[in-house]
Amino acid sequence: MHEIAGNIRMLLEELPSGVSLVAVTKTRTPEEVLEAYNAGLRTFGENRVQEMAAKKLVLPPDISWHLIGHLQSNKVRQAVSTASVIESVDTLRLLRLIDDEASTQGKAIDCLLQIHIATEETKSGFSLTEARETDWSRVVSDLKAVKICGVMGMATFTEDTEKVRSEFRTLAGTFRHLRDTHFAGESCFRDISMGMSGDWQVAIEEGSTIIRVGTLIFGERIKK
Repeated sequence: MHEIAGNIRMLLEELPSGVSLVAVTKTRTPEEVLEAYNAGLRTFGENRVQEMAAKKLVLPPDISWHLIGHLQSNKVRQAVSTASVIESVDTLRLLRLIDDEASTQGKAIDCLLQIHIATEETKSGFSLTEARETDWSRVVSDLKAVKICGVMGMATFTEDTEKVRSEFRTLAGTFRHLRDTHFAGESCFRDISMGMSGDWQVAIEEGSTIIRVGTLIFGERIKK
């Protein structure tokens, strides 16, 4: 288990200032998460709401949980009550459901807009056209409890580094466009969440402020 602490130390030494780390705990045990917590990490990411909620119950209360997987509308209530940040907002309808639920719960919640940058159709997100053509100033003015804090995206799963770099560059360009137009007065709109275990260095070179890393910290997942 000491490997986890060593892996975290090595990763943090390489991270430039201004870039934060979300440790992805999908399929990991609470004991493994606690090992990472004891090594100093406080921000963890889960793909599934139920798994996040179950871990939250048994792990330290000062952990900030990021939901990074696709959120179904019937899980919004549980997601809002459990997560500090929902990174995977991929439709306006979902954004409004989260906002209504957070208002009902009397809770402020940070969200990122998931933008579809990969060639795989299986990945979720706003299309580049939707992201650029939506009147976000108007959307933001209607929100009561949600703060839109930036964008998130996943590159195509490929060995082709230049393809990955190009997709990250597209996401960063979309972020800058939105920041300079619709979000010009919003100081909270500042994050680009991109980069995982296989491509985080490229992501940082292209402007990432949040990387989501699991395998590099916890080792390869055991296939169930």
